[in-house]
This record gives sequence, C-alpha cells and structure tokens, in this order.
Amino acid sequence: MTHPLQPLLHDELVVLRAPTQVWSAADGTIGAAPIHGVAHSDVRVVRGLRLRVGGLAPEHLVSSGRTADRVTIDSLLRHLDDPTPDPGVRLRIDRAVTIEGCADTLTLTTRHDQSITTTVEIELDLDATPIDALKQGLPPAPDIAVQVDGGTARWSGEHVTATLTPAGLRITERPGGLLLSAEVVVPPRGSVSVGWRLDAVDAISAVRGASGPAPWSDAAASGFDLSTVDPRLARWVERALGDLDALRLTAAGHPDQQFIAAGAPWFFTLFGRDSLWAARMMLPLGTRLAGDTLRVLARLQGTGHDPATAAQPGKIMHELRRQSLVIDDDVTLPPLYYGTVDATPLWVCVLHDAWRAGLPDDEVRALLPHLEAALAWMRDSGDADGDGLLEYIDESGHGLANQGWKDSGDSVQWRDGALAEGPIALCEVQAYAFEAAIGGAALLDAFDRPGGDEWRAWAERLRTAFHERFWITDPAATGTLGPYPAIALDVHKRPVDTVTSNLGHLLGTGLLDAEQSALVAARLASPELDSGYGLRTMSTDSVGYWPLSYHGGSVWTHDTAIAITGLARDGHHAVAAALAEGLLRAAESFGFRMPELHSGDPASSTARPVPYPASCRPQAWSAAAAIAVLSVVSGA
Repeated sequence: MTHPLQPLLHDELVVLRAPTQVWSAADGTIGAAPIHGVAHSDVRVVRGLRLRVGGLAPEHLVSSGRTADRVTIDSLLRHLDDPTPDPGVRLRIDRAVTIEGCADTLTLTTRHDQSITTTVEIELDLDATPIDALKQGLPPAPDIAVQVDGGTARWSGEHVTATLTPAGLRITERPGGLLLSAEVVVPPRGSVSVGWRLDAVDAISAVRGASGPAPWSDAAASGFDLSTVDPRLARWVERALGDLDALRLTAAGHPDQQFIAAGAPWFFTLFGRDSLWAARMMLPLGTRLAGDTLRVLARLQGTGHDPATAAQPGKIMHELRRQSLVIDDDVTLPPLYYGTVDATPLWVCVLHDAWRAGLPDDEVRALLPHLEAALAWMRDSGDADGDGLLEYIDESGHGLANQGWKDSGDSVQWRDGALAEGPIALCEVQAYAFEAAIGGAALLDAFDRPGGDEWRAWAERLRTAFHERFWITDPAATGTLGPYPAIALDVHKRPVDTVTSNLGHLLGTGLLDAEQSALVAARLASPELDSGYGLRTMSTDSVGYWPLSYHGGSVWTHDTAIAITGLARDGHHAVAAALAEGLLRAAESFGFRMPELHSGDPASSTARPVPYPASCRPQAWSAAAAIAVLSVVSGA
C-alpha cells in the first residue's frame, strides 16, 4: 500500500531570508529530493536546477555559510584541469537569498598559465506548487508557461510572479523550464563570473519580509559575556541569532512591526503560540520584539464568535495564512484561524514579562484593552463549562482536534495508548492561565484599572480546581517517584495518566507549591523522560511511546528549555543543569542549528541524537531556546 509521503529535510541544504527559501543538495543542485526548490511566500517557483561546466557536473567539495541567507559552495572542475595531483581549476557558487528572491554567482578560477575556454549550462525546471502540497507529498504543479523577453524570463502561478534575470548567460526556453548558457574564457591565473537573479512577488501575501535591523540587541550588548560560558552554548547562541534574524517577518500593511516566523520550510508565517514563545525567550535581549509581536497579535484579536474560524471575543489567533490550508480530508483551516487554547493566556504572560523587562509604559497602556479582553476570554470562553479550568474542543468539525502546543491527533493519550476524548483541559494551559491572571492583575493595579482583586481570586479558584482534579495519586501508576499531575482531563473530567513533558511547563508559574514542584522536578530528571539529549515528550513507560513520534516520545528543544527555565525559577538547579547539558550535546551534533525536534532515543545508546527527518530547521522557538538557556546559565 502506497500513500503520499512528507518530504524529509534533515540532510538538505537550506538558505533563507523569510519569506524566501532555497532547499538543495549540498552541491547546490535542486531536484534530487522532494523538498528541493526555490520558494517564495509559500509557493515553490523553481523545482529543479542542474549545472554543467564543460559538459559535466562539478565535483563537490564543501558548502559553508556564516549567515542563514548566504552560502558558498566549492567544487572542482578536474575535467578542465591538467593531470597533476593538485586541483588547479575550481568553481565557487555564491548563493544569496533576500526577502524578494535569490541569486547565484558562479566563479570559475584557474591557477594555470593558460586560459580555459569552456561552457556553462544551467537547466531550470519551473514550478508553481504550494508549499502545503509539498508537505503532504502531493505531486507538483503541471508545467508552467514562461515568457522570455528582453533577456529576462517571467512566469506565474498561485498568485506569485517570478522574474529571472541572467548575468553573462543567454536565456532560452526548454521543455519544462529554462536553459541558461554561455561560453566563457577563464584568463590565465584568473577567474570569470556569471550568474542569475530571481525576484518574486506575491499578490495575496498575508506576511512579508522584514527589512532593516533585527528588533533585539546582540548578546554582548545585553550584558552576556559569551567568552565565559560553555563554548557550545556560545556557538549555539551565535547560530540561533542568525537564524532568528532570517526568520523575521511583518504583517502585510504594517512593515514597522516585526515578529518571528515559526519555521522553515512549512511555517513561514505568524503563529500565535510560536511567535509569542520566541518573543518571550528573547526578552533578555530587549523588549522591542515582544512589543511588536504583542501589537501584531492584538490587531487580530477575536471580536466575535465564529465556529468556522474558532474565533471568540478576546481570543488570540493560532495562525495566519495567505489561503485556506487543507491538511487532509478531515482538516481544513481558514486563512485566519483561532484554534488554539494557549495563545491567549501566553499573550498576557508575555505582556506582563515585557512590562517587567522595561517595555515603555505608553506601549503597555495602549495594549490594556486587549489585556482585559484576553482575560475575559479565559473566564467566559476558555472555560466553556464553568468549572474553573480552560479546555478546548473543535466546534467546526474541520479544525485541529488538539489545540495545545502538542497539536497532533494522538498527542493526548492514556498510559495504555488509548486516545483521550475531548473537550480536553491540558495541565500546562492551567499554569499559563494562572500566571496570566496573576500577571494581568499586577498590570491592572499598576495602571490604575479595576479588576486586579477579581483576577487574583479567579486565579486562586483555578489553583484549587487544578490540585483537586489533576494529581495522579494511585500508587500503581505513580511508582517510586510519587504523585504527579496528569497531562489533561478528558471529557469526563478524568485525569489522563500519561507522564509527559507538559509537566515542565507548570514550573516557575506559581501554580505549584514547593513540595509539588519537587515532585515534578524528580519526574523530569527520571530516565523515562530525560533522554540525555533533552526531555522526551512522553515517558518511555507509556504504551504509546515511540522515540520518533512527533509528540509521543521525541524531544523538542523549546519544550526542554521551558522546563529548564521553570526548574531554575523554582530552585532545582541541578536538574536544570543536567537538561541544559543534554541540549548542548544535541546542539553540537546538529551543527548548533537545533531542529524543531529530534528523536527521544537515549544518549546511552546513540553517540549523537537521531534526527526527526521531517523536522523544521531553522525553527523559531528552537533557536530562541538558546537565549533561554543562556539566561539560566548566566543567572540572568
């Protein structure tokens, strides 16, 4: 039985500057893997690139890049060389990606005293396939009509128009695409360069690339001395900041307000939860990113009840797309979708944290009506059944079944592997809501607005309800480590007994007392959850555990970083340090570009973490996690 397969990513070369990305093999060629291509604004416009010099493909040596948006690809041209052992003729491709498109510059160089006359030929296969179709393993778009005029080529599809301009190359049509070619002369002991540039415009873009500097300070300017920390952490921070810079976007019509796209290649857009977590983790480097992210999301805050989009008054959105997203036969998400239970309390938490970190009072004051609406959503809509806890269920019949950060269909399950039935009340969402109510009350007090006492009382009622209903106390389930909070309550308000990494999100929020916090810390330190490369999303003693399950045993960098931060806040420094060491081991293995997630296989059995082969990279909160870990390690 065959079925469409999601493309694998882990071995491919990516160069990006949101909303443009180029995926290729290490030698720069495009087409050998399903993910390969040049994409702009969620539409792939080139799906194949093959290069011949003197009739043959170059022999690849190395690809390297100091920034996310540039790479150099070095190859040999031995068929143009003399027979001596030392290579004397080489090719370098400089590939650069911008918010408008990309460009390749090819430079042929010789060390010999004689000139070399040869040919350069580049075959391009054109495309107009949505990235979402690629993710689902669907076939690419049919052949694209191209117009060659005045030394340029232009083609369109899915509302994106691409224009290709060669430099030193002739451009002609070929079946399925274009041929760029030239006869070149490499002078003695010299070089010659040719190239091409592609520019793309999306007529219906919901988000656009961010120009200008990043809205944060570098680590040194923020008071972090990277020379005094573990060199692995310093390299991770450096790589992460470069990746976050390349993931910057703005909402269409508001170029002055930036946020971080969730990740490449699938999530080059605004996600409420992801963009908020990235901004929150980046607060040690300044408040501007958090302020911008809060304002972008506030403009899209729900004002009415719409089951089709999951919108509700005061609710913060889940994701913004240029068009509806068809995931499968059962799930279709509208362009502006609100199906998330945690983005709203997280928005309040980030506003409070940003205010404490120095967000100017006038900026905070302008957001207070949105704060009050978000708090009211927690009480009036988030707690749909009035039991004092936040829960979710998809009312539309075509939205996400699970609406916490673990939003895959099998992420909330019992220890025996059975799926929990909704409405679902997640444990970490109660922690976010508690923290939001306390932080929101502090903001209301500070700005002389009413309601602070009411929200503190609401938070205490939530705390009471949580501790009455979430704790698993059955000795047969708790083992030697004692009681622990369930991942969730199901439709019957029964505590779902799987041990998961969600527990780490409870720490540092104020929801737990000292004894309860110690019980959770002991669980996080157990070999069932700590893989040695970070926290597993699900304990190994659960029937549903599998190290390559998206939310059922894999390791997510940001998830572990959240736990590390909470552990440090609650005084469990040894456990925090052990988990941080695990992430540093993983970071080193991944070249300090941490992927979205990796396998939960134990470090004791693998010399390096096993990749999750379809993991996004770079990814916003995996990169921002470097700053969260740096803050803990530095005691900030």
